[in-house]
Amino acid sequence: MGTIGLAVIGAGYWGPNLVRNAQATPGLRLQYLCDLDADRARKVLGEYSTVAVSDSLDEVLADPAVDAVAIATPAATHLPVAMKALEAGKHVLVEKPLAATYDEGRLLVEAADKRGLTLMLDHTYCYTPVVEHLRDLVRGGGIGSVQYLDSVRINLGLVQPDVDVLWDLAPHDLSIFLSILPDGVRPIAVAAHGSDPIGAGRACVAHLTIELTGGAMAHVHVNWLSPTKVRTMIIGGSNRTVVWDDLNPAQRLAVYDRGVDRKDATEVGAQARAQTMVSYRTGDMVAPALPEKEALRAVMAEFRDSITQSRPPLTDGRSGLRVLSILEAASASLAKGGVFLPIRSVETSTEGVNA
Repeated sequence: MGTIGLAVIGAGYWGPNLVRNAQATPGLRLQYLCDLDADRARKVLGEYSTVAVSDSLDEVLADPAVDAVAIATPAATHLPVAMKALEAGKHVLVEKPLAATYDEGRLLVEAADKRGLTLMLDHTYCYTPVVEHLRDLVRGGGIGSVQYLDSVRINLGLVQPDVDVLWDLAPHDLSIFLSILPDGVRPIAVAAHGSDPIGAGRACVAHLTIELTGGAMAHVHVNWLSPTKVRTMIIGGSNRTVVWDDLNPAQRLAVYDRGVDRKDATEVGAQARAQTMVSYRTGDMVAPALPEKEALRAVMAEFRDSITQSRPPLTDGRSGLRVLSILEAASASLAKGGVFLPIRSVETSTEGVNA
């Protein structure tokens, strides 16, 4: 395939970012900006744009010059909009979450598989230089075995009218976890606790605790009510620990050769066993030099390459299903007072997903 004709669906908050990056990505040609409010779409494009504006999804999908669509509409509309696009033979990039429910997301994955089309999630953080470095480091064994993950994403944010803070903010952290965890390490159960101190009718502060295979644990704290903005993540390993502070451009990532070692009982004498088998390791800290680049540009390049190379993208439909499986289990746990509940597994093959 040569140049890929693209239509952006939705000209609201995220749509203009998709427009800008699509126009700057070689191999993509922006054909349409589609929105129910055509005037809003025209304002996004400006007076001199040659990109067509339409308020009809059917019109856009009927155009053979459109090979793919990028969807930036409310989550409740993802199933009908993305399904129409897939049924029309178009490749689909959709912003998080994949759909409003796991079952709806599964329908989209199955539809894309059936037609041999790319279905990709706009999990933008997974395409940042920091997460790319983390993925290589963690999956390559650079920190040893994963012992814990801890993430904080809080700010005085916009209280959403249709979803709670878990569904609004936690997908970012969950997609990062799923992107960097080594093969064989996956979430198996989750417990969620939340509160609504302002009477918004949905959780505005929430904590997720996720059990991973092998005994490791992940924790996510999300909050719309904090007067200060915090974006940190810590990944603890048996050999090294990584600290990511996304609000510190001078040192976003720090890798510490510091931690706790435990000696096997057979390696120490009786007197040492009577005291302690724990020792503290103090080593160097390394701050990798990482480039600054716009992650959404990398998202668009991955979408293009997935289509032209006929391969699954890094954040394919199944990655979106894995996030949905955690969120749905978390919501059920929240409703049941924070008990641990199992997380549905998602197959990696094209044979389908577990019910």
